[in-house]
Amino acid sequence: KMPGDWWQQRATLRAYLAHMWAHPGKQLLFMGQEFAQTTEWSETHGPDWQLLDPDYSAATDHTGIRDLVRELNNLYRASPALWERDTDPSGFTWVRSDAADDNVFAFLRHAADGTPLLSVTNYSPVVRHDYALPLPEPLPASPAAWHEILNTDAAEYGGSGVTNPAPLKPDPALTLTLPPLATVWLAPR
Repeated sequence: KMPGDWWQQRATLRAYLAHMWAHPGKQLLFMGQEFAQTTEWSETHGPDWQLLDPDYSAATDHTGIRDLVRELNNLYRASPALWERDTDPSGFTWVRSDAADDNVFAFLRHAADGTPLLSVTNYSPVVRHDYALPLPEPLPASPAAWHEILNTDAAEYGGSGVTNPAPLKPDPALTLTLPPLATVWLAPR
């Protein structure tokens, strides 16, 4: 039960899932969330697996969410910043938590060696071009450029395809495009 049309509901779910995977704590999915089940859970039957059937006309809407959850799990395992200091307050830094007018949240996660991962979520249904995001200084491992490693608005997940394909340089703020109802993860490379 989410506001918006079907596209906005799926986009919000994708944004929420990536926000949750990046946030400290453990991830919790309830039956069917991993593929955008459209009905409420019921004790009388299992998840609606038929939504993933290639013969179902809207299967790609559901397989996109499933593929995103798979990629979130892969990136989580490959990104120590997301789990090494999960219970240590120094493993998390708010970057933007007060942008109510923009509906944007941003935070950094830090690995034990200081390597950061930046998560930025735009919970509004509009694209935010040239969004300036000042990063805290000094970062333990301050990168010369940030690269998008996850974008929940990618077409492969059912999004509109608004991405940041080029490396982003923090000069003095990180300026990026925020897709609508989406979470973007950035990492130094």
